[in-house]
Amino acid sequence: MSGQARYTVPVDVHLILRRAGDEGTEVLLSRRAGPVYATGMWHLPSGHLDPGEDMTQAVIREAREETGVLISPEDVASAVTVHHRPPSGGSRIGVFFEVRRWEGEPSVREPHRCDGMDWYPLDALPAPMVAYCRAGLDAYRAGLPAAVHFQRPDDAVEHTPAGPDRTRLVPGPPSGAHELPDSLRRFAEKAVGRIGKAAEVSWIRTGSRVWRLTGRDGGTGS
Repeated sequence: MSGQARYTVPVDVHLILRRAGDEGTEVLLSRRAGPVYATGMWHLPSGHLDPGEDMTQAVIREAREETGVLISPEDVASAVTVHHRPPSGGSRIGVFFEVRRWEGEPSVREPHRCDGMDWYPLDALPAPMVAYCRAGLDAYRAGLPAAVHFQRPDDAVEHTPAGPDRTRLVPGPPSGAHELPDSLRRFAEKAVGRIGKAAEVSWIRTGSRVWRLTGRDGGTGS
């Protein structure tokens, strides 16, 4: 509303350096150390945007500073966005980038902030891990583009499997559904529920547009 201060949040960038391992996909993690937030916990290489730089430049810089690897801009792919609120303090936006090609061998380059670095299977992540980081990797592993991770004041910074799950995964648009007219979407969702997939199966031959719709729970209709 006019006259009110705009809502602003810090922006973080997170590096998902990915490779194929003996037990499936592996990602590079570092263990935070020293007088920093979440010290002793595993986390993706990450950092904040510097003034004037864009997100791609930031994740390339952080990768070089923290791990020593060199990444080309064309090898950076957007993976997940997380709206995160820690147990104390304001919320922030974390943008997670996947990188599958780089130059150099990752190693600890900032020992005052990191005392360990290794590859871990995406399906067997180590503990203790920062819950914020884990929320992004959970969305990434599920193949979803975003997540909301709002913690409460009494929550732990560390991801605890037995604790409350604050991660709400956010799906992307249904396949092909962006082409559906709004009136057709509203009518169809009464029959098949929220649409998970929409495919046009006839147009030129019949002169009519025919859609095959699949609900998120598996129901279909045409």
